[in-house]
Amino acid sequence: MPNTSSSYQALADRFTRLYRLNHVQSIVGWDRAALMPAGANEARAQAMAELGVLLHGLLAEPGLGPQFQQAQAEPLSDMEQANLREMRRLWRVQNALPQSLVQRRELATAHCEHAWRSQRPANDWAGFLPNLKAVLQVAREEAQVLSAELGCGRYEALLSLYEPGASCAQLDSVFGAVRQWLPGLIRDAVARQAGEPAVLQPQGPFDVDAQRRLCEQVVRLLGFDFNAGRLDVSTHPFTGGVPEDVRMTTRYTEHEFLGSLMGTIHETGHGRYEQNRPREWITQPVSEARSMALHESQSLAFEMQLGCHPGFVARLAPLLVQAFGAQPAFEPGNLKRLLTRVKPGLIRVDADEVCYPAHIILRYEIERPLIEGEIEAEDIPALWDAKMAELLGQDTRGNFKDGPLQDVHWPSGSFGYFPCYSLGAMYAAQWFAALRREQPDIDARIAQGELAPVFAWLQAHIWSQGSRWPTDQLAQRASGEPLNPEHYQAHLRARYLSS
Repeated sequence: MPNTSSSYQALADRFTRLYRLNHVQSIVGWDRAALMPAGANEARAQAMAELGVLLHGLLAEPGLGPQFQQAQAEPLSDMEQANLREMRRLWRVQNALPQSLVQRRELATAHCEHAWRSQRPANDWAGFLPNLKAVLQVAREEAQVLSAELGCGRYEALLSLYEPGASCAQLDSVFGAVRQWLPGLIRDAVARQAGEPAVLQPQGPFDVDAQRRLCEQVVRLLGFDFNAGRLDVSTHPFTGGVPEDVRMTTRYTEHEFLGSLMGTIHETGHGRYEQNRPREWITQPVSEARSMALHESQSLAFEMQLGCHPGFVARLAPLLVQAFGAQPAFEPGNLKRLLTRVKPGLIRVDADEVCYPAHIILRYEIERPLIEGEIEAEDIPALWDAKMAELLGQDTRGNFKDGPLQDVHWPSGSFGYFPCYSLGAMYAAQWFAALRREQPDIDARIAQGELAPVFAWLQAHIWSQGSRWPTDQLAQRASGEPLNPEHYQAHLRARYLSS
């Protein structure tokens, strides 16, 4: 990174130090979710809280305000100005949060998330509730502090941590429109598929070691660099670590393999984004993904746009035969129907892409009033049951493990994250629409096994850009327009209702 004048460089040096300490925090956090023995949780929570306080203190210094003002007046390149903008945005958030609140948040979420791992399979909502209420109390305090600093609503303040610039008005408009056409599309897709040839289900069991080898083979096919990353196992699949050491996780079960395979493809999208961030700026905020919707647009571009593409599915089929032996279910046409089967269900991470937005809308419509104080944690199960019945026709009464206990986000305090998944799906559809306009033969090339053009487009338009541009500007530059959900609806209709 080029050397510049003193105020800017002093800030850049501080963020380099923060980046290196965040490296430690990221790996320790990954270890807690993937490898740490249960008995170490309390000590690990205390250690991570201590590290969180240290990181917060490095950034949350009121005295940095004048330094930002001085840096703003210095002659900076366009990239340095973007980096300064991102540094200042992060500083405003951390400077507003009291150190004691940061520490309490670390402890509350560590305790709740660790207990959730055993409470979910036990269907223990009653045991989970006190832990969730402690996390919710801290989240509400954080939302109140940040809303005062940022001049927005409390839920919007938490949303901005993941999706800078997004508003509840935007979400209400986008999700409100989806609510209008999604139920009909689900019904039409289910009816259409009922008239198609029956889908043959793969016959297990599926050896876990064979699944692991298959997933690693597909991850390599998708260009992930194992010299700078790993694939391991956790209760809830996620991607952590740092660009130089990306830690992806998945989960396996002997009776079914597509969940782990497609989940791994999803995480590979995250992993490739991280591995391809601008390396000359890697220690600076401008190298980071601008928003989690953009990050999710990469995982969903891999999982849904590419992973369920007929050309890619045809390439997967022989790999499945190699892993598990030949069977009729692995015929490419059947496999495509299996991966694109529309079937409303209870579990978000197992949902098909048509039903998936309903799972996100449900969570948004619960967590927003929860943070705003309009409802309490005790109200969640009844609201969940009602919305699941309304949106997907599913009965979750008394089934907490497949209901409000199913995700790690609320136990870990990640209120405001869920909308990013569906925004990411919309961006992913928009990226592929732009790619098809630029390269009309791209579907034929994917069918021939050529994936490099897809990765090259994402590298040029998304990965290499980091946070150089605000989200709307990045979308405009990549696709010719800001977020346009019509591309998402068009994608779903083309895949599920066209011949």
